[in-house]
Amino acid sequence: MMGSKPTHLSPGPLFLTLVLGSLLAFGVMLAVPSPAAASPAGSPAGNPPAFQPPPQPAAVSGAAPVQQADNEACLSCHAQPGMTMPLAGGETLYITVDPEVYAASVHGESQVACTACHKDITGYPHPPFTATDLRETAISMYNLCQDCHPDKYEQEADSVHQAALADGNKNAAVCSDCHNPHAQERMTNPETGQLYPNARMEIPQTCARCHSAIHDEYVNSAHGALLVRTSNLDVPTCTECHGVHNIPDPTTAQFRITSPQLCASCHVDEVKMAKYGLSTQVLSTYVSDFHGTTVSLFQKQHPDQASNKPVCYDCHGAHAIAKVDDPERGLKIKHNMLVSCQRCHPGATANFPDSWMSHYIATPTTFPLVFYVNWFYKIFIPLVIGGMIVYVISDFIRRRIDRRKGATRA
Repeated sequence: MMGSKPTHLSPGPLFLTLVLGSLLAFGVMLAVPSPAAASPAGSPAGNPPAFQPPPQPAAVSGAAPVQQADNEACLSCHAQPGMTMPLAGGETLYITVDPEVYAASVHGESQVACTACHKDITGYPHPPFTATDLRETAISMYNLCQDCHPDKYEQEADSVHQAALADGNKNAAVCSDCHNPHAQERMTNPETGQLYPNARMEIPQTCARCHSAIHDEYVNSAHGALLVRTSNLDVPTCTECHGVHNIPDPTTAQFRITSPQLCASCHVDEVKMAKYGLSTQVLSTYVSDFHGTTVSLFQKQHPDQASNKPVCYDCHGAHAIAKVDDPERGLKIKHNMLVSCQRCHPGATANFPDSWMSHYIATPTTFPLVFYVNWFYKIFIPLVIGGMIVYVISDFIRRRIDRRKGATRA
């Protein structure tokens, strides 16, 4: 307005406003983290954020304990498909863990924490990984299994696998070669301790990871074909003959001499053998003949010494066991039996196998001639020996009587 005086602000309120605004801006800058602080130093953009444990109360010693990452924190990264880690040797380690697969595994059901096995990992970034290749990775970590499975670990320590590993064979199987720790489902019934049927069916495929040639023989054998093609659980798998964790060396003399008992564990089972029309006299007929008697003596007196007498698998095979009526390899076929006999008896003629009764006891219906001849001798021999004894005794009595009579006359 004309003639009015200009209005002047007081310097006190203006100065106070500027000071308060500056303090507020400085506080906001401190509260918002910088980009460098949002990701680990030196890591490329897009890396997962560092795992920050919540503050914990100090321990009695005064050192703050480190909070271990739970499974959700681990899976927030490792659930991403296709996660890999390059190793120093040039190989690639696959580090994705499917959360659903792990949850269905025996470890997931038991709520085993990732850090129960990966003890050195407490957050992100992880400590340096020192294994240079995939094999070294497995070998460096399998010792962790003894923390929860000490009995199985001790059994495996006495096995042929551990012996090979100790001798420098890095391809010898360790725990994780048979049991994937992130996917292994429960194998045995917790109440009965028996294998679940699906777990038993998978045993040959597990062993095939290392023993593929033997697996190919087994699946085409009398045993393996029934298991693989018809899901018949009566037949033996690898573990029935070789064991599970404490697997002995099958090339030793002791294993060979005791192998008839392995076969007998199934073949003397009357209920099981009745299903397939097989004789349950396999062990008794074997140990009663020359071959089995000699092997039995070796087993009792010299269990560590080799015997050149045949055991079951010398005639029937070990993994490629054929049915007895198989036209190519079955021992019920005379020619096939002769070929088997000639391995130890090179001079055997075509009639050599005729004396073999296929582990059967002679009856009126099976090998009747042998049965009746056997009974004839069972009756004839006691009569002859008994008659001789009666004759000797009666002659002795007669002579005593005659001697007394002669003495009386004199």
